[in-house]
Amino acid sequence: MRFQLLGLLSIADGEHAAVLQPSKPTSLLAALLIHSGAVVSTDYLVRAVWDTDPPVTARAALQSCVLRLRRVFAKYGIANDTIEAVPGGYRMRMDRDTLDLVRFRQLVRSADAAEDPETRALVLREALGLWHGPVLANVSSQVLHRDEAPRLTEERLRALERLCDIELARGRCREVLADVWDAARHHPGRERFAEQLIEALYRTGRQTEALAEIRAVKERLKEEFGIDPGVSLQRLEVAILRGEDLAAVPAGAGAVALGAGPAPRAALPAGTAAAPAPSSPAAPVSAPAATAPVPLTVAPVPCFSGRTEQLAAVRRALTAAESAGGPVVISGAPGVGKTALALHAAHLAGEAFPGGCFALALTHADGSPLDAAEARDRLPPPDGAGRRLLVLDDAVSAEQLRPLLPAPSEGVAVVTSRRGLAGLVATHGGVVHRLGTLTPDESHQLLVSTVGAGRIAAEPEAARELADLCGHFPLSLRIAAARLLTRPGLGIGDCAAWLAADLPARLSLADEPTRSVPHVFEAALRRLSPQLRDVFLTLAREHADAGTAGGAAASPVPDEVLEQLADAGFIEEGPPKPYRIHELLRIYARRRAASPPRSPVGALTAPG
Repeated sequence: MRFQLLGLLSIADGEHAAVLQPSKPTSLLAALLIHSGAVVSTDYLVRAVWDTDPPVTARAALQSCVLRLRRVFAKYGIANDTIEAVPGGYRMRMDRDTLDLVRFRQLVRSADAAEDPETRALVLREALGLWHGPVLANVSSQVLHRDEAPRLTEERLRALERLCDIELARGRCREVLADVWDAARHHPGRERFAEQLIEALYRTGRQTEALAEIRAVKERLKEEFGIDPGVSLQRLEVAILRGEDLAAVPAGAGAVALGAGPAPRAALPAGTAAAPAPSSPAAPVSAPAATAPVPLTVAPVPCFSGRTEQLAAVRRALTAAESAGGPVVISGAPGVGKTALALHAAHLAGEAFPGGCFALALTHADGSPLDAAEARDRLPPPDGAGRRLLVLDDAVSAEQLRPLLPAPSEGVAVVTSRRGLAGLVATHGGVVHRLGTLTPDESHQLLVSTVGAGRIAAEPEAARELADLCGHFPLSLRIAAARLLTRPGLGIGDCAAWLAADLPARLSLADEPTRSVPHVFEAALRRLSPQLRDVFLTLAREHADAGTAGGAAASPVPDEVLEQLADAGFIEEGPPKPYRIHELLRIYARRRAASPPRSPVGALTAPG
């Protein structure tokens, strides 16, 4: 027997499956399966089963639901102890043979580890084949549909994006066309699917349809959001208009050439150059033997504000002669703006690197790190055009980075990481810039640059309150600003009051769940060892009303443990000053300790 969660929740035996009817026991089962292997707190299960209207006797009623599930299990020969009653809640332990979600995730990881593209594509198709409809379709819980279904759907769409990238890179454009067409139509908010469809159309000789798709995407973005397409789609349009051979560029290669203007030569494999318009876009084209190097101009980060001193220091470190001595490391807490600073500094320093600028995320979509060999394979090799700048984003360790650092003659790397990477600097030199949260003035400046000076000036006190609620984290401020921009009639004070009612869960975007504050915090917390994670959650509970951490705890935490938490960005300051837990992180940790982690994508009671 096995449970099927990726579609209609059901119990399957071979080719036969019993679909469960929407009910409170079905909601309970879904909540336990989604968090398979973890202890799911009683409070969370009550919310999942009864949403916002639990009965007074909810805990007793929950036990009745468990008994009803066990009776259902008995009908199908499923062991009585499949649902374990443990201190604080319940747990179900599932493996790849008993739960399709576990098998799906293992197959996706296997695809990452596969050596050849054909195997990766086959494994991903097998993983996607486990989905048989919208997730939780027969589960009535609003909480699970709001908090869990979008996260699970995101995992599926990420796998589908990767599969289509692999097939396009293999030249299987006709074979993948139906997949990307369906994905682009059902998920118009994901530009990557639109890009894949446009590329597939163009490379199968349908240039007119490809350009029509580009126009449709641009019109929709302008009409619905008042924005232009992303840089990738703009480059794709330029390449199609020029008649370039897109087969020469490995789709989804991982390293993204940062730039605007002409199609960047440095994004192509060594020896490849832009070619004259082919008679058929699908036909391979021989590139000229050599072309003049084309420097890349890195686009600035939109509405970048503050960090004046840090930005100048990073820029000097990248362009100075001593930059050949090692990487430039930008470290700090999750959501503090490390990537934005690195990319903006790369924009300002771009002219010093004729070989181009490349950005590579060092983690997978699920937050797991790329190993060094995989990351190295995703970076294009040097092409002799000159020194280049690598932006290596979200590094997890010095061991991951060392094989990726360019030789001094090849260029320099700017690295972002939540850790200080002292070991890397000790062996390779370089400099470290540790970022804190923005100052109140910098937060105000960021709100002005994103929301507009007039709107902020109309509610100055509310704007200051909003910045305080956001903890002066750039990520939080930009999410709040996005809510205000998409709701022109929403007052800043009303927005602040709505956020304050459920921090930090409401610091999220409905169309980008992976960019929410809880998701970013949770991804960072998962990287800690279980012991460090428990220490941090304990500190957050014990110091709910105090700023310091460690010294006043019921059982003092050793300094070396506090140092590790500080290095990971979870606590601030340190000797000779006391350690402190940032208020936003403390609120998140206290909420997380009370219930399993979730990835909110907006609430049903959002203002405006």
